[in-house]
Amino acid sequence: MWILGAFVAVQLQGTLYNYYYVILRNNAGGDTTSRIIETSTPVAFPQEKQAHVTLLFNLYKVCYGVFDQVIYFLDRKASLSKVVFPNWFMTLLSFYGLGFQLLLIGVLLMSGMGSEILPFLVYYSLGIPLLILIRRLFLR
Repeated sequence: MWILGAFVAVQLQGTLYNYYYVILRNNAGGDTTSRIIETSTPVAFPQEKQAHVTLLFNLYKVCYGVFDQVIYFLDRKASLSKVVFPNWFMTLLSFYGLGFQLLLIGVLLMSGMGSEILPFLVYYSLGIPLLILIRRLFLR
């Protein structure tokens, strides 16, 4: 159960991070290759084959689609925000990025607490609603 719980927790953490980061990039006039909500198959660039793009997009939906939908359900109005998220919010959010997740896992392993990694990842996800609440209250 801990393995399944940790898998879901890590996916939700990463999805929340990515969701807000893509919104930031779109609102700040940055890279728009990622869409806030991935619902339709992207059109291949001239150097790509549409069949490959379609296959990869379908794999993406199978692997990550449900997590995208959960985060979107929890904070669907974030995608309507025109606010450029401030540095302090993005710093808080970075605690759910892959780099920080790996750092925490490494610290637990080096501390001889490898058996605590899975429960930690599950409980660490309890901060997700807090970040969503902060976004809703202060960054409309």
